[in-house]
Amino acid sequence: MSSSNRDARQRWAPRVTVAAVIRDATGRHLLVEEAPRGTPVLNQPAGHLEPGESLVEAVIREVREETCRDFSPTGLVGVYQWQVAPEGSTYLRFCFTGPAEAIEVCERDPDILDTHWLHPDELVPGRWTLRSPMVMQCIRDAESGLSYPLTLLHPLGVGDDG
Repeated sequence: MSSSNRDARQRWAPRVTVAAVIRDATGRHLLVEEAPRGTPVLNQPAGHLEPGESLVEAVIREVREETCRDFSPTGLVGVYQWQVAPEGSTYLRFCFTGPAEAIEVCERDPDILDTHWLHPDELVPGRWTLRSPMVMQCIRDAESGLSYPLTLLHPLGVGDDG
């Protein structure tokens, strides 16, 4: 391996994110509208894993910040890998499912333009732009019943050396 390839591999790190598929009794999904590059897009409530957090803690925090709802993860829908472009960022998304209840007093993240409850068939191209292909894949997988137990995750904590 050339030294430039080795250097690039040493610098490379995927961006770890979490997302929540939240479905109501009528089959609608809670989505957030945001404009990360100036154009509105839809996404699940989602965001980056922060230092010291477990994946479950991160998804609970992100749902609260983006939707003003208390999220109770009940399962892991899947783990998704998406590379934006051949030389672009790679995202590893851990997608959870579960219910969420509204919080009475909360200030939503100012980057979130709005929240929407939508059926999957309303997410047609041209009507809405999705932030990434992971959004629809997470919905499809949740709709098909995929949900792995949270015991699949093993947060070992800070400084644990096993």
